[in-house]
Amino acid sequence: MSQSRIVAVLGPTNTGKTHYAIERMLGHRTGVIGLPLRLLAREVYDKIVAIRGPSVVALVTGEERIVPPRTAFWVCTVEAMPDGMGCDFLAVDEVQLCADPERGHVFTDRLLRARGLHETLFLGSSTMRGPIAALVPEAQFMRRDRMSELTYAGAKKISRMPPRSAIVGFSVDHVYAIAELIRRQKGGAAVVMGALSPRTRNAQVEMYQNGEVDYLVATDAIGMGLNLDIDHVAFSSLAKFDGRRMRALAPNELAQIAGRAGRGMSDGTFGVTGDARPLDDGVAQAIMDHRFAPLKKLNWRSSRLNLATPEALIRSLQAAPDDENLVKSREADDLTALINLSQTVEVTARASDVASVRLLWDVCRIPDFRGISHGEHANLLGILFAYLHQSSRVPGDWLAAQIRRIDRVDGDIDTLSKRLAYIRTWTYVAQRKGWVDDENHWRGETRAVEDRLSDALHSALTQRFVDRRTSHLLRRLNQKEALLAEVNDNGDVSVEGEFVGRLEGFRFTPDKAANGDTAEAKALKAAAAQALAPQFHLRADRFYNAPDTEIDFTEQGGLMWGTQAVGKLVAGAEPLKPNVEVFVDDVAGADVAQKVQRRLQHFVDRKVAALFEPLVALQRDETLTGLARGFAFRLIENLGLMTRADVAQEVKDLDQDSRGALRKHGLRFGQFTIFMPLLLKPAPTRLRLVLWSLAQGLQEFPESPPPGLVTVPAQKDAPKGYHTMCGYRAAGDRAIRIDMLERLADLLRGENSRSGFEANPDMLSITGMTLEQFADLMTGLGYKGERGERIKVKAAPVPDPAKAAEASPETPPDSAPEQATPAPTQPDTPEKGASAPAEAPATAAEEGAQATDEAPPVSVPDVTPDMEVFYTFTWGHRLAQNRDSGPKDRSQGKAGGKQGGKPGGKSGNKPANRRGQKPGGKPKPGAKPFSARPSKYEKPIDPDNPFAAALMGLKDSN
Repeated sequence: MSQSRIVAVLGPTNTGKTHYAIERMLGHRTGVIGLPLRLLAREVYDKIVAIRGPSVVALVTGEERIVPPRTAFWVCTVEAMPDGMGCDFLAVDEVQLCADPERGHVFTDRLLRARGLHETLFLGSSTMRGPIAALVPEAQFMRRDRMSELTYAGAKKISRMPPRSAIVGFSVDHVYAIAELIRRQKGGAAVVMGALSPRTRNAQVEMYQNGEVDYLVATDAIGMGLNLDIDHVAFSSLAKFDGRRMRALAPNELAQIAGRAGRGMSDGTFGVTGDARPLDDGVAQAIMDHRFAPLKKLNWRSSRLNLATPEALIRSLQAAPDDENLVKSREADDLTALINLSQTVEVTARASDVASVRLLWDVCRIPDFRGISHGEHANLLGILFAYLHQSSRVPGDWLAAQIRRIDRVDGDIDTLSKRLAYIRTWTYVAQRKGWVDDENHWRGETRAVEDRLSDALHSALTQRFVDRRTSHLLRRLNQKEALLAEVNDNGDVSVEGEFVGRLEGFRFTPDKAANGDTAEAKALKAAAAQALAPQFHLRADRFYNAPDTEIDFTEQGGLMWGTQAVGKLVAGAEPLKPNVEVFVDDVAGADVAQKVQRRLQHFVDRKVAALFEPLVALQRDETLTGLARGFAFRLIENLGLMTRADVAQEVKDLDQDSRGALRKHGLRFGQFTIFMPLLLKPAPTRLRLVLWSLAQGLQEFPESPPPGLVTVPAQKDAPKGYHTMCGYRAAGDRAIRIDMLERLADLLRGENSRSGFEANPDMLSITGMTLEQFADLMTGLGYKGERGERIKVKAAPVPDPAKAAEASPETPPDSAPEQATPAPTQPDTPEKGASAPAEAPATAAEEGAQATDEAPPVSVPDVTPDMEVFYTFTWGHRLAQNRDSGPKDRSQGKAGGKQGGKPGGKSGNKPANRRGQKPGGKPKPGAKPFSARPSKYEKPIDPDNPFAAALMGLKDSN
């Protein structure tokens, strides 16, 4: 066997080193190539598959393993390169990473120990010539020169960044912020980061490569051999966090990234942007000339592992090198995890032999894809080690539960990125040989979840950072071509087939991306305005000829044409003559605005004339003179409703002829309100509230109450006059419609408000209230309601004459009532602890108590009587006030309040009489007296009556 040939192919970026290595490998029977990134490994794998087919090419990374049975060529990450394969060819790319503080020891180990049987290539920067010559003296050197020129372009703002540019950031947040800025100013950008899965990265790169976007925002991952069509590279920062601290990038590191510009024979440029300071002249010139200080030391970690115990393994990993060209690498994540686990009793007990220690070390080498704390990562590794040591397998149900938790595609970019990082851990576990049962199943399962998350992340990145419409339009604008614009029947405005806004009524509302003062936004608006010029006139003609049924007003004074706002009402010189303000863009022209103005004013005038016809007729009645005409003017000013207390003197001054003249127009002089009943309908009420709000100068118009209700909840924070304009009067916690209030007032006139009266069914029926609500209403009207309780007297059932005759044929039917008559009205003395039935209010009860000495004792059953609540209303000794500002304190009319006297007389100290019976008089006709005699037959309450519930409640309480 011939001696292996070792060649170091060194040079700057864009020299074709990786392409040269692929060609050399395919010239051998078998080969292995190690690459620094999973993304780059996938790219090289796809290239070789395209040349030789998938049956002979394997891809092995920490999270991906594709190994056909007839594999001849292996494409791997450097960490995943198999040992002792005995391949004819072996190559390691980006060998200058031997100096990397985190991964350098892996590359150094491949430099020292990995060899092909016939040929070995080390690809990298010229800075590696000295260390390679010292450590591999048999190596030959091949220099490759850059195929294009690289020029420093200085600092540029992102807004002035040329197309086909890559902006480099060194943190995820920084990358996202730059991408968002480019989306707003340039239409969008692709995002490439090392943490992305190959599937997501390829989808993002494809958008950039095929021209959907002209900008790429990336981390330093693009410096590791990713071949993209980039003309300019801009650094947004010159420092990065290396896992331990923030440090400035070395010139050779800047050159590695800047060299991505100008691929093939095309020249490229590089520079800075954002907050990055301009490069020093010396650094910039060194990058352009590819002259950098050679590397002196390479990071190293011993590959001779002592697997006797965890402590022995740690000591071997911490051993110092014996070569002056090597330096001990800093503590890597796998060694940190081993140290943490070796300090736990359970792990120490399990790792008692060489095989167990080797297993422990393999588990500790699982990368911390999740980026969590060392302690949390060590806990997860401890669980995996326990499973593998105990049963040699990770339980399928446990692994399935871990995967199921992250198999979701909802959430934002950060959430999806975290899930993608989490699934990489389980993908790595599934790729380890012998760690799970049914390896093909779990590898396929984890790959499917990763693909779903990758697609979701690509969609989220595209949705957030790419505006396809603006990107397309900007390319057309840059070509200095006229843009084609159109408006469809729904008012959607399109420019070059891309939606840019909507025509709503006679106003153009640009889409959010077409807003702002940027050049592209102004161009889009100009193109849209050009398309809308004829459309405005067509719409104005159609609107002018539209019937009134297509136009309406809102409760906030807006004027609508269908679903589109075309104007609003504004206060005029008179309440019944509001003006109109139109919503028409300036670009539509004065002719369109005037036509819309005339049409809306016609609509408003006709609407007022139709809904306020009685009031308009009153205004035009020239026969009214003197006080009647002045009163009509006041009524018109108040839109047809006035509280009587506000115009009490004017009403008093009107003679009967004047009142008659006003009544001819439907005006009603109520006890509480002066109003026109026709104006209480829902439509006039809705318009009246709008006109009143305009006259009052309100910023927010109150809404009208639901139609058809007799009472509504009183609005405590409503402006003064609101309830009157609604056609209601506030009294207590509720407001009652003024026409029903007048009907109630008619009933109250027949009651004795001095000695007190109770509510009858007619009162409750009018208001549709319960007794408690009615008491609150009466308090608001100026009455006092005294609450009391009494024993409920149940009427004896009226016997059926026919059944009575059958039961007792010899007893005359007319004698049945006498037999059913209860005991005399004066009750007997109750036993101790028993309740005495009371047949009348307080007076009757006192008389019965006085008669107990004369009546013989009678045994009364120990039964708790049913009680009923009643209110006695008296005039509150004050005038009822208009409660438009909301309900006020009702404490004066509550039960337990001070008993008020009669208006103009002495306080009522007389004993209470029977209901409906005036003091010293006979019971009032129709009132219900207290009597032990059976009640008369009452007509059943119609269940369809809207006040049936209230009447039934009153009947039950009586």
